[in-house]
Amino acid sequence: MRRLLAASLLTTMLAAPTVWAKDELVIGITQFPATFNPSIESMLAKTYVLAFAQRPVTAYDASWRLSCLLCETLPTLENGLAKVEGKGIAVTYTLKADAKWGDGQPVTSDDVVFSWTVGRHPQSGVASAELFRRIASIDVKDARTFTLHIDKLTFDYNAINDLRLLPAHLERSRFQPAPAEYRNRTAYDQDTTNPGLYNGPYRIAQVVQGSHVALEPNAHWGGTKPAFKRIVIKAIENTASLEANLLSGGVDMIAGELGLPLDQSLALEKRHGARFAVITKPSLTYEHLDLNLGSAVLGDIRTRRALLLALDRESMTRQLFDGRQPVAHSMVPPPDWVHADDITRYPHDPAKAAALLDEAGWKPGAGGIRVNAGGDKLALELVTTVGNRSRELVAQVLQAQWRKLGIDLRIKTEPPRVLFGETVTKRKFSHMAMFAWYSAPENVPHSSLHSDAIPKADNSWSGQNYTGYANPAMDRLIGSIETELDRPRRKALWRELQALYAEELPALPLYFRADAFVLPKGLKGLEPTGHQDPSPYWVESWRWE
Repeated sequence: MRRLLAASLLTTMLAAPTVWAKDELVIGITQFPATFNPSIESMLAKTYVLAFAQRPVTAYDASWRLSCLLCETLPTLENGLAKVEGKGIAVTYTLKADAKWGDGQPVTSDDVVFSWTVGRHPQSGVASAELFRRIASIDVKDARTFTLHIDKLTFDYNAINDLRLLPAHLERSRFQPAPAEYRNRTAYDQDTTNPGLYNGPYRIAQVVQGSHVALEPNAHWGGTKPAFKRIVIKAIENTASLEANLLSGGVDMIAGELGLPLDQSLALEKRHGARFAVITKPSLTYEHLDLNLGSAVLGDIRTRRALLLALDRESMTRQLFDGRQPVAHSMVPPPDWVHADDITRYPHDPAKAAALLDEAGWKPGAGGIRVNAGGDKLALELVTTVGNRSRELVAQVLQAQWRKLGIDLRIKTEPPRVLFGETVTKRKFSHMAMFAWYSAPENVPHSSLHSDAIPKADNSWSGQNYTGYANPAMDRLIGSIETELDRPRRKALWRELQALYAEELPALPLYFRADAFVLPKGLKGLEPTGHQDPSPYWVESWRWE
């Protein structure tokens, strides 16, 4: 077990050397999952925790190459495991022979079919149903081999990262009686420590709601044996408290995917660089404001443009993040090869912003707050995660800069499990929600921008288009990108999509994040990926030295 040398005073304890053993690792993150079901909701905390205990069929590695995690060979047109059929494609996978659930049951083609059945059901409430809908049928060859018949040939035809497998032998009886109730009946939340729910190197052995999750090795894992007998993931939503826990030995490391903001990590490195290694990596993470386009105020594009023009985002990122997190002009981060620079930008221009608000009918009123002809004040509410110091600072900057233009911004914070489990997922936010999208390389934003991905009560809040954005031109571009195999032509289409996004502003871009991993000097083998497939997918390579 990890132990700290005894100390009588806090200052002595903070300075004390740490004695590391090799059987436990305690990780700090800033959110606690709202659910543990792999397919329901898209909260990053859940993705991170399950990455230790679940393996997708395919994932992008740290070199951004698509690879097999649960399959034997990645199907391609070149190796004959993928074959064009009409306008679609047939793709054949074989699951690894040693893949087993934690109760010893093999991972089989039946699990694949069941997971697809859940994902494509209109009332199951999965976060992203697009892949499930695209799979028209599945041919089961044997217990481990299956062929997906996909209704259209896409450039990423063999990337089935979103096909999260569910154990049919445990979940089928919870799904079949009432699919609309599945999200409330899943064993992942009602029987979370059941070993049979997990097929990765670890399984969830303990859950203390809002506090921590403990993982222990999966006795039936057939891959490389992991180094730790126990991994504890602690959720500490206040980033100042998270840092204090690190320094006092309450946690061994802070995950870069969901940890300290960059500014806080860099300051920590200056003070405690002898104890910790701080690894920063530019990532495919887009910090932004999702807008409720159903709002009468934000439904006017002139108001949305004015809001962005009123912000001095360059100064904000320079002052808060030492210029290391670049201003975003669309939702595609610079490290992605399809990123476009030549699109509409919104530099700080208060005069132009004021003119747009005047044109939209918002005139200066008493107390400096703008009002419309009906006497309504230009008052907006922004909701974001509680305890995140960077977001708190950014929200205060937005509030101050918009106040100069006559806009009253009220800031509201919520625990992440509430924000992502209810407020955002069910589109309950009045005007704005500040959070980040964590993307895969060349991630087509079907789930967040296509009109068929707007969460509604009648689809059990499936989809991630929380803004309610619906534009036929965007729908066509998304479809064209998905089916364009020629890279130069596809990049041109991506440029059109980013240009349309910048013109329409369904969300307000803020900046692109860099992940900061704060690791003890003795921890080796952890390799940041910089995208939505997190580092614990390769936890069997982590070790103490």
